[in-house]
Amino acid sequence: MIWFLARRAAWMAGTLWAVFTVTFFLMHAVPGGPFSNERIPPHGIADAMAARYNLDLPLGQQYLKMLGEYLHGDFGISFKMADFSVNEVIGAGLPISATLGVLALAFALTLGMSAGIVSAVCRGSRLDFLLMSMATIGIAVPNFVVAGLVVILFVFVWPIFPAGGWGSLRQVILPALCLGAMFAAEIARLVRTGMLDVLHQDYIRTAYAKGLSTRLVVLRHAMKGAMLPLVSFLGPAIAGILTGSVVIEFVFAIPGLGHQFVQSALQNDYTVAMGLVMVYTILLFGMNTLVDMAYTLLDPRVKLD
Repeated sequence: MIWFLARRAAWMAGTLWAVFTVTFFLMHAVPGGPFSNERIPPHGIADAMAARYNLDLPLGQQYLKMLGEYLHGDFGISFKMADFSVNEVIGAGLPISATLGVLALAFALTLGMSAGIVSAVCRGSRLDFLLMSMATIGIAVPNFVVAGLVVILFVFVWPIFPAGGWGSLRQVILPALCLGAMFAAEIARLVRTGMLDVLHQDYIRTAYAKGLSTRLVVLRHAMKGAMLPLVSFLGPAIAGILTGSVVIEFVFAIPGLGHQFVQSALQNDYTVAMGLVMVYTILLFGMNTLVDMAYTLLDPRVKLD
């Protein structure tokens, strides 16, 4: 275990450096700059602003200076929100995106696992066809289309929920459902596939031969083995959900990391965009490591090399 974690830490350091390097040069290759859309300031003010953000240095020196700051956990100062550091922007947006993500993930797991198990147990039935058809539609339809439809239905046609914002439970329900809908559809198909594979194993036939009910066989014996495909999916899915959905947060005016990422990209706010990319990389790598460790709990035959 220690050797596995040490190797993963080394791979993570190399991955973060590669992502940092690629993102840095791509951001600086974009035409324009963080102040190109504003009024041209007097010459002295322009020089002072460039010096404040190290834009007066050669590109190589900017890269080394920013890399050194990142090694110390300092993501720098936002170009567009001069009173806030990138760490403060991430600290303010991450809890919001995480709260939305946890609710969306709970909805996706509850609905997706239930649909997948029922569909596998009732394989070939009309219920199976209906559930998998809905799952296919859920995967195919973009979440901004789903968001638009639920806003029309539950905000304008039946004014049950507010159109957007953040602060109350009623404002969270619609974006959480929209964010979790696509993940629920993918979870349903994965659980169905894994459950069908497990239900044909010899130990499942033995459990049925002992007289156990279908509910006990599925929940006590088949569930553990059927979760392996789902666990592989949940690693990157959790990282994506926790860092916020760009579209959902933008549609519902939620001040999370997804909203901040859109604004930083539109405004060429280099530091905020790079900070968010690095946070997503850390979460993605960390979740994948936890997935590999979870395999050993679900399947004793899997060993960590």
